[in-house]
Amino acid sequence: MTDSQVVSSPAAIEISRRDYKDKLYGFWLGQSIANWTGLVTEMDKIGGAGPHGVFYTREDWGKADQPSIWGQGVPSDLSATIDFVFKDPGEVWGSDDDTDIEYIYQHLLDKHQTSILTAEQIRDGWLTHIYSESQSPFGVDDAGKAQNYLWVSNQRAYDLMAEHDLLPPSTSDPANNPEFEMIDAQLTTEIFGLFAPTRPDVALNMAYLPIRTTARENAAWAAEFYVIMHALAAGIDPAKSIKPQLFAIADQARQRLPNSSYTAKMYDFVKSRYLTGARWETVRDELYVKYQLNQEDGYDITAQQRYCNGCFASGINFAASLVSFFYGEADIVETIKIASLAGWDSDNPAATWGGLLGFVIGKQGIEAAFDRQFADQFNIHRTRGGFDNNGIDNFADMAAKGVGIVDHVVIEQLGGSLDTERQVWRIPQVNGLGFDTAEPMPY
Repeated sequence: MTDSQVVSSPAAIEISRRDYKDKLYGFWLGQSIANWTGLVTEMDKIGGAGPHGVFYTREDWGKADQPSIWGQGVPSDLSATIDFVFKDPGEVWGSDDDTDIEYIYQHLLDKHQTSILTAEQIRDGWLTHIYSESQSPFGVDDAGKAQNYLWVSNQRAYDLMAEHDLLPPSTSDPANNPEFEMIDAQLTTEIFGLFAPTRPDVALNMAYLPIRTTARENAAWAAEFYVIMHALAAGIDPAKSIKPQLFAIADQARQRLPNSSYTAKMYDFVKSRYLTGARWETVRDELYVKYQLNQEDGYDITAQQRYCNGCFASGINFAASLVSFFYGEADIVETIKIASLAGWDSDNPAATWGGLLGFVIGKQGIEAAFDRQFADQFNIHRTRGGFDNNGIDNFADMAAKGVGIVDHVVIEQLGGSLDTERQVWRIPQVNGLGFDTAEPMPY
């Protein structure tokens, strides 16, 4: 069996550990490229009156970046133009909120040699590696507020742990956390899907508490959608056309979304409009009208009169992510471009799809797609603290740690085995998807 082959039978599937390590490397690299590229346009366009309501189009790629809602009239300092942000070999990628809590969760799973984190382990990990605002060494943001790289629901959950001694899932209970509908869990939990390759049922179990550290209802379902896609992505054969395989697993993940939920209706709307051949810009504009102006399908964030009309909300950003997913058509370069131009919290959908597609095609696939090589070092101490080597890590070691976690999951949670001589996992399969579909999940 070659490193890239996946050999399946009706009862089990075999996956090469060596190939999976390359895929996990691709996950971290793809996330980093997309995260930093999306940061250039983050919160530039959110709808409403004024320049922030004039959304970008594909023609804006390569043109001057425009100021964000908090940029005080100044464009991004990452790039003067709307373009990819790369780190060359010898440079170091910095962590951000799209990567740092996933890094913490991977570290905690490895540290505790466990497959499922307890509420206490999550709390202790957050309080050990995330700075409070009063202790943060990162200075202040543009508004003069202490910067600890936490926002909305993540910040509220942290405060509930630190100041009120609450544990997940109480930290996302709407009675305690009014930010439970924000985007946070969507960008911190996708990695749990990769720890349970081809088995979304187990991935959802592993991600249950991490998701509910910050999210409930639609925000939790959106996060679960991403977890399922990442678990099922392990079964994609990169030697075949990726697009139909990727679209198929998205339809499978859609089955998790309750049919009455706005997340389900957003998925169905964007997919249906894509199939008509409508331009992605048209669909993005329709989403703004449908959800932020008309508040259809129970999406009432506008009525809540939140800051920036809920530009951090799970819902509108989930909808925007689906635009880049479908119209990117499994091409990592085009997907990141569209995600960066689509608006709202643009770095988050970009990072999600950059990580997923990076996983599917691996390190070499990313290098081929961009026709270049990239830095392999990662600085978790840009946003978090308390790690060895002053926070400097590298994607190869991060991927190797992930493979070690999968070793435990395969044996402890999947009922599978590790063939040490052939360096493959043998993973039992289940009938169907193995999880409940289209019904609200209990809390």
